[in-house]
Amino acid sequence: MSENPQQPQSPQPPDQPQQPGPPPQQPPAYGSPQPGQPPHQDQPYPNQPAPGQPGQPQPGTGYGPPYGSGAPYQPQPLTPSDERMWAIFAQVGPALLSFIAPLVIWLVFKDRSRFVDQEAKEALNFQITLIFVHIAAAIITVITFTLGSFVYLVFIAALVFMILAAVENSKGAPYRYPVNIRLIK
Repeated sequence: MSENPQQPQSPQPPDQPQQPGPPPQQPPAYGSPQPGQPPHQDQPYPNQPAPGQPGQPQPGTGYGPPYGSGAPYQPQPLTPSDERMWAIFAQVGPALLSFIAPLVIWLVFKDRSRFVDQEAKEALNFQITLIFVHIAAAIITVITFTLGSFVYLVFIAALVFMILAAVENSKGAPYRYPVNIRLIK
C-alpha cells in the first residue's frame, strides 16, 4: 500500500504491476458529433438547408439594416388599419389607464405614423387637461363644502368626447377636442 493516505488506492493487488491500457472512454462534448458521424458542415441544425439555399432566410432581408452596417434603424410605417387601431386605443385607453395609454402609444408610434402621432398627442393633451380640471374640481368641492361637487359632471362630458374621438378615428378622420390645452405640440 502507499504511504500517502491522500493518494487513491489502485484496485489491483500490490504484487501485480499496473498495466498501461487505453484511457477510459468519455462522452463527447456538447455540440460535437457523435463517434462515427461526420461533422456538420456549416449547418446549425441537422436536416436543415445550409444558409443561402432555398428555404433559409437570405442575409439582409430582415426588418432593418444588417447589424453593424452603420445604417440608422428606420422603423416600418404602420398600415392604415393599424393606424386606426392605435389611434382608437389612444382615445379610449384613458378610460382605464388615464394619461398613461396615450403617452405610451405616442412614444412608441410617433415615428411610424403621422396620424397616430397627431391623435395620440391630442388624446394625451386632453388627459392632461382633465387632470387640471380634476384638481380644480377638488379645490372647488373643498372650498364650498361639497356643494361644488356638481363640477364632476364634466367627466361624463369628457367620456362622451373620448367616445366621439374614437368613432372619428375608426373612420380614419382626425378629431379635435372642443376644450383642450395643447401643452405637447
